[in-house]
Amino acid sequence: MKLLVVNANTSQVVTDKVAAEARASAAPGSEIVAVTGTFGGRVIGSRAEHAIGEHSTLALVAQHATGCDAVVIAVSYDTGLRAARELLDVPVVGMTEAGLLTACMLGGRIGVVTFGARVLPLYHELVASYGLAARIAGWRTLESTAAYQQGAHAALDAELVAAANDLVERDGAETVLLAGAVMAGVPARLQPQVSVPLIDGIACAVRQAQLLHGLALPKPRAGSYAWPAGRELVGVDPALAAAFAARR
Repeated sequence: MKLLVVNANTSQVVTDKVAAEARASAAPGSEIVAVTGTFGGRVIGSRAEHAIGEHSTLALVAQHATGCDAVVIAVSYDTGLRAARELLDVPVVGMTEAGLLTACMLGGRIGVVTFGARVLPLYHELVASYGLAARIAGWRTLESTAAYQQGAHAALDAELVAAANDLVERDGAETVLLAGAVMAGVPARLQPQVSVPLIDGIACAVRQAQLLHGLALPKPRAGSYAWPAGRELVGVDPALAAAFAARR
């Protein structure tokens, strides 16, 4: 199986982390193709950057998805997920959607730890759009930027463990999602210090993408996820324009 992992951030550090976890999580013999945004925010942290990132996601899938069996959106706002599902004929899985749905199958109420109070409303809206707001036990936000740097980060690890355990003890969380592409690989390392399952969105997304590929269900031919037919695009990446033109 060939899996495309799309990071619309322009940070190669993030791509390297999600690619490493994707390779660790994928079935033996899988090929992982990880790509990084070429324009937009270094790390998406606002509504405006998220909007630019959606364009970037579509450009990346148009350029790289040919020959791939599934796509994982490796941005924790699931940036461009719905549009990519409309445009492609292979499964497209968002890392936060996958993490939340996996958490639902492991316990009751879900705690979420992420970075930056500024973007918390984006997460609230994303979770609500999945119909899962009632499943959230609580939220914790950290302001550290250490995760976006190479190397070990003992102080950040301690903060993450403390936040997760606080969600368990004070909010009754029965699973905890460490939200953020830069958190790829971290939950498994910290799991021994937390008493409930720690969820890694990238690990869940990779496995769910492989499950959907194996089910071999068809692309919808009706509804809003059918191919956008008869549309002409002007001034966009040639690969993206060609992806639309191919369905006209």
